[in-house]
Amino acid sequence: MERIPLLLLHGFPLDGTIWTPQVEGLADRATVIAPDLPGFGTAPAVQAGPLTMEALADAAVAELDARGIHRAVVGGLSMGGYVAMACWARHPERVRGLLLCNTRANADKPEGKAAREETARTALEKGVALIARAMVPKLLAPATHRRRPELGRWLEAQIARQPAATVAAAARGMALRPDRLADLPGITAPTLIITGDRDELMPLPTSLAMQERIPDSSLAVIPGAAHLPNVERPDLFNAIVHAFLTDLDHA
Repeated sequence: MERIPLLLLHGFPLDGTIWTPQVEGLADRATVIAPDLPGFGTAPAVQAGPLTMEALADAAVAELDARGIHRAVVGGLSMGGYVAMACWARHPERVRGLLLCNTRANADKPEGKAAREETARTALEKGVALIARAMVPKLLAPATHRRRPELGRWLEAQIARQPAATVAAAARGMALRPDRLADLPGITAPTLIITGDRDELMPLPTSLAMQERIPDSSLAVIPGAAHLPNVERPDLFNAIVHAFLTDLDHA
């Protein structure tokens, strides 16, 4: 079978290592590309100003260009999902399929924008470690925290090492993203939506809203997982994605 190029875009404020279980677990089915988005992880620092989802989408396509890949399945988790939808909006000819994980298509409401600005200010004035400690309890299901405390520690370290300027720029960029709900019926790429049934950051209705609007899309809800099902239930997550890629290959 063909190994399909699969570009995976990480969430906020993480880096490409969040996809390690997929890089390893899907290697037989896909050429998995899990870059650090601009400013995150080992990627070069970003300039001052908001880091928009459109700029991140262009950087993701540039990653494909650098590897000589014309079309790929583009997947994103949370903020990465915003970027994946921006990839479709700006570069539909490069998107063979969409994988939207624990994300949403609607824009932030005023209170959401205010929270983004507070996150940006906290990163710059008090440090990213404070954000890491506050975020990690919300990323994993309570049962996961009890069974695998090392996973929470790994996530906290991953967030804490991100540059404050990048965290602030991305938070402000997310606040600027457009509402894409009205655009979803125009998506013609095969689309798989994945979420966890314990996700309180992106509750199930946000995934249902996308699934109802994207033609012929499918929705998979992973039990016992919260905002990061790819690391909480990697075997099940990978099996779902593997089946999606196989169906895509046979289409």
